[in-house]
Amino acid sequence: MSVDDDILKVASERLNAEADAVRALIPTLDASFIRAASLLVSCRGKVLIGGSGTSGTVARRMAHVFSVSGTPSLFLSPMDSLHGASGAITPDDTVLLISNGGASDEVIKAARIAARRGAAVIALTRSHETPLARIADHSCVVAVDRRAELGGVIATGVTLAQSAWGDALAEVLMRGRGYTWAEFMSTHPAGAVGQLDELPRDFAPLSIPALDDRKETQHD
Repeated sequence: MSVDDDILKVASERLNAEADAVRALIPTLDASFIRAASLLVSCRGKVLIGGSGTSGTVARRMAHVFSVSGTPSLFLSPMDSLHGASGAITPDDTVLLISNGGASDEVIKAARIAARRGAAVIALTRSHETPLARIADHSCVVAVDRRAELGGVIATGVTLAQSAWGDALAEVLMRGRGYTWAEFMSTHPAGAVGQLDELPRDFAPLSIPALDDRKETQHD
């Protein structure tokens, strides 16, 4: 085997491990995903999405994808929220916080502040039993095999899985809101997408169950 073959073998194994991590999410989708969609589609205020480190990168991307697809969202820095940015949170808002381990100090504190200010808090973490999940009004789980992470340490596979989970939720919300491609184009006039002459057919609508009480939790 040549040096080039060794390089491609390592790269292929990494791609396979991370692709497997995303694919493994499919059978884990359950009622917690539907409830998250209900909370977000019924939000009367802002959708704020936060996380630290690699989870923060996922949160920024998710906020952008949500906004592009019809669910207006903003990134919330957990650390900045401890320095006054949490003043933007109101009782009408929904705060989605992302943390694989669910124990980062600034994320936990940000969740507590958001809860005290009356916002609905959703946790996206690796277990319903993490500290963040226990604080949140509702939690969703994205967990990956250790082999999906670089060296079993660097959060690589999990960030792809979290992003894919967010993309799935974005499409569900887009369909639930009846957001059209014409509306999409009104906010996206630039780039190659903005120059499209023919738009895709609008998605078939979805009915997202309404929540009688947005403070219902996974422990009900």
